[in-house]
Amino acid sequence: MSLTVLNVAYPFAAVGPNAVGGAEQVLSALDTALAKSGHCSIVVAREDSSIAGIHWRMPMGTGSIDEDLKSRTWALYRAAIEEVRRRFAVDLVHLHGIDFHSYCPCDGATLATLHLPLSWYPQNALRARRPGFWMNCVSKSQESSAPADVRLLPPIVNGIDVDALASRHAKRNFALFLGRICPEKGVDLAIEAARIADIALLIAGTVFPYDAHERYFKTKIEPRLGPRCRYVGALDFSRKRRFLTSAVCLLLPSLAEETSSLVAMEAMACGTPVIAFRRGALPEIVSHGRTGFLVEDVEKMAEAIPFAGGIDPHLCRSEARACFPMQAMCKKYLERYRKLAGHATFAA
Repeated sequence: MSLTVLNVAYPFAAVGPNAVGGAEQVLSALDTALAKSGHCSIVVAREDSSIAGIHWRMPMGTGSIDEDLKSRTWALYRAAIEEVRRRFAVDLVHLHGIDFHSYCPCDGATLATLHLPLSWYPQNALRARRPGFWMNCVSKSQESSAPADVRLLPPIVNGIDVDALASRHAKRNFALFLGRICPEKGVDLAIEAARIADIALLIAGTVFPYDAHERYFKTKIEPRLGPRCRYVGALDFSRKRRFLTSAVCLLLPSLAEETSSLVAMEAMACGTPVIAFRRGALPEIVSHGRTGFLVEDVEKMAEAIPFAGGIDPHLCRSEARACFPMQAMCKKYLERYRKLAGHATFAA
């Protein structure tokens, strides 16, 4: 059965192969899989996105991401979704943003994937009840954090393109932080761990135009940059693969209960061990002592860095291939699309 699926991106991040956020990378993979499988893929996303199917282009907005910009943007997204549904026979709408409730259609088959910690969503949005509306998590630990009265379909674990991440770059003597530059990702803690371990640190990622994120970068990160601690900005896919492959280790001192971690999966696919705080779903991704180390604080992270060279890169790659294949993720979502589009009473 050929499907017409409307994926709706988080309004304030670009979608595509070079996307920064995990939700945007997952959406990009699903868009590509739908198009390659002969389905009609429509994506409502920022105009600077790269889409395999039909791109319904949305303005990027300018300035700080404040409540006024959010309100105006959500109105545009509500109108865009309704216009797409008028023009196309949409079988299913798939929402990916933390703000999905602000532009969620009031009827029709709709799936919201909860990419972020459930405590970050408005709790009334998680308890929404209407025929044909469903939600799913992206890991078992995230699902286990849900209140008993929140209805969820079984989680679908995120996946990565392991083959595309294969690279022959040699190891160099630096640790890497790769992710959003914001307080909950603990970039300042990665800087401190690298300082204690006396290893150079490269910081890669985007500072999104939220006041709190920009203030964090200016006060906590920028003053500590220098010859042994460099900020290299956002990376496209090719540079990301090179940096991940060349690093001694990836540092993930996240303070959030991570629901998944595509960058941890990608590091393993590049043969690079991950040293992470034991938060959220990270123990489901990193095998302690085999593909990296799970630690409790900055001091333990620093102590683990010298042991990263003892981790077998071939084991990291084989674990990534076995546990996080993109094809398996896409296949499960396409199966879910068919069920939700064909059965309004589909039950968890």
